[in-house]
Amino acid sequence: MTTQNQSSTANINFIKPDYLKKGDRVAIVAPAGTLQGHHKAIEKAESLLKEWGLVPILGQHLFVQNNHFAGKDSERLSDFQWALDSAEIKAIWCARGGYGTTRIIDDLNFDRFKKAPKWIIGYSDITAIHNKLYGLGYESIHGMMPVNAEEDYESITPSLESLKASLLGDLSKYTIAANSNNRIGKANGILTGGNLTLLSAQLGSTTQLNTKGTILFIEETGEYKYHIDRMLQSLKRAGYFEECSGVIVGDLSKIKANPMAWGSSVEQLIIDALKEYKFPIAFGIPAGHELDNRALIFGRKIALNVTPNKTEIAFE
Repeated sequence: MTTQNQSSTANINFIKPDYLKKGDRVAIVAPAGTLQGHHKAIEKAESLLKEWGLVPILGQHLFVQNNHFAGKDSERLSDFQWALDSAEIKAIWCARGGYGTTRIIDDLNFDRFKKAPKWIIGYSDITAIHNKLYGLGYESIHGMMPVNAEEDYESITPSLESLKASLLGDLSKYTIAANSNNRIGKANGILTGGNLTLLSAQLGSTTQLNTKGTILFIEETGEYKYHIDRMLQSLKRAGYFEECSGVIVGDLSKIKANPMAWGSSVEQLIIDALKEYKFPIAFGIPAGHELDNRALIFGRKIALNVTPNKTEIAFE
């Protein structure tokens, strides 16, 4: 068993936005892919917020389409900036991922956000925003998005319940069944990370992560194994794993079959890529591009305990 306890970011108290209360307004905006064809999902997301006692407010350009994107860069930027700046908005729920957030991230102004922080929620392409917030020292929520609300209700119930708990201040701990690929051990650190493709895309930019003393979460979808290996090798070369305390592996979904076989499972690929490090690794955590997408609070100190029988993630 290994035990990792490091300083640096692990000893920094990230700023936590106020938990939501009845009557608070939640903006739904689309910083990335188009919402065409997803009107029903947005309606269901609005209904869910109302059931929780919250007030949904839609971004002005939410349903605008500009080819691949939910409007022009300027329109998506305008909606997100409005949500950041508005004193009435207490949380920003990104409608979907896809691609497009990186095109506007450097033009967003967080000055008013810093005076009145609010929860920002999303996953996948929203990793760019999570990484930005992490660099600024603010917590954010990696969780399901409105586009997922049209899925089978029973299948997304764990996602919804964990998201609600994280927004209201009731998320404390996950206990997950053991995974045969796990590396046993304990670790403490600040949780950060996101989609592997987006983490790789941030390298060399102002949103590249400082992972010293962190527990790094990764998830991926729709990639070839060699793509995943290449991205992991890129993160290694950038020092992402040198001083981090642990790794949490979420969903690895829809892995593509390459004509030339890779020769191992994607889990073994990750184990091989990280073999020289001694920190614990937890596989099979339900977070990412599956219907069971449990909310994670980035920027929050966590205790990771990977045992032969279970994995525990405790939020401080």
